[in-house]
Amino acid sequence: MNSPSSNPCADDLVHEPAEAARSTRSAWPAVGSIAVGTFAMVSTEFMPIGLLTDIARGLDVSDGTAGLMITMPGVLAAFAGPALIVASGRLDRRTVLIALTSLLIASNLLAAFAPNFATMLVARLMLGLCVGGFWTFAPAAATQLVPDASKARAMSLVLAGVSAATVLGVPAGSFLGTLFGWRASFAVTGALAALVLVVQLWLLPAMPPARAIGARDLLTPLTRRMAQVGLLAVLFFIAGHFAAYTYLKPLLQQVFGLAPNSVSALLLVYGAVGFIGTFIGGSLVARSVRGTTLLAALMLATALLLSTVIGSGLVPGAIVVFIWGVAFGLIPVALTGWMMEAVPDAPEAGQALLVSGFQVAIASGALIGGVTVDSYGISHTMVLSGVLVLIAALIVGTLGRARGGAPALAVTSPE
Repeated sequence: MNSPSSNPCADDLVHEPAEAARSTRSAWPAVGSIAVGTFAMVSTEFMPIGLLTDIARGLDVSDGTAGLMITMPGVLAAFAGPALIVASGRLDRRTVLIALTSLLIASNLLAAFAPNFATMLVARLMLGLCVGGFWTFAPAAATQLVPDASKARAMSLVLAGVSAATVLGVPAGSFLGTLFGWRASFAVTGALAALVLVVQLWLLPAMPPARAIGARDLLTPLTRRMAQVGLLAVLFFIAGHFAAYTYLKPLLQQVFGLAPNSVSALLLVYGAVGFIGTFIGGSLVARSVRGTTLLAALMLATALLLSTVIGSGLVPGAIVVFIWGVAFGLIPVALTGWMMEAVPDAPEAGQALLVSGFQVAIASGALIGGVTVDSYGISHTMVLSGVLVLIAALIVGTLGRARGGAPALAVTSPE
């Protein structure tokens, strides 16, 4: 496999400041600051799930209305990625990441002191800009900070923030809310983001883009066969996952018949193995993006379909959760790696469209899951979700064969 440096277009993406950072000891701490930023962002995004009724009572709205705190950031994020990459022009990517972290701080502080629900929604819309922008810029920035052979590991470290937030961030936010009130949860997350900002100001090197990216450049991934295949697979893959994931807790309670303590324990197991799976995915992606994506799809489909036939009880539930959790860890690394490999000469444009595809699929999956659960029950939802993921696996397996081009995450010798 060729390294990105063998691609003349890819050469434009490797800038002198980033190259200099590779030889310094600050490179991995800089990547770590982006990873912790991911943790703070995802914790903020999903924090209202564990605090929804408390926030609804505190701001005097219904639970259904309070659900807009989850919906609105996701909708905005779908448009924010492409819009921000065009608006950023030739702006230094260090400046962009610092601005996004600053916006994350402002979103948390505004939410912590929100006097009414309208103000809370403004804070959540600010977060939507963070979500769309961060996923567009962060993976490419992290891979510029380290040597070629470490690109996949750097990307997996950044994306591990997603799993870490699932394991620690959201439960910790709920716990803080129980002890000190929901406003304290946002305040603490804002303080963590402030710490990240200080580290990024200290360690992130200058990363100017080779050129400004225009609206027309966003069409580049749509002209590449592998990017087209990846985006098509994402729609089925992520819609299938979230149609089922939204109802993971009811699945454990109603289908497996587990007590609340057992459900809580398995949810922690789910997040923990997902965290481990993210780092496993980093190693696997360095060898084969297509193989890792296919493995994740087959594992997830197996877990979903197995949940309907394996029986009830703690052990069957644990088996399903373990397989599902590992697949969950592989998913973001595999799909991000796929797009970076498919469009090595325009990674930010690829990530912008990937963010939009993710958000559309998440919203569609949650809608499909809700309708199916209400009409047919949880088990039928798992079957439908499994079928959607199998379609994604079929797309990857049959259409996902690369036809030339330089993979973005190739493992090169350290010479």
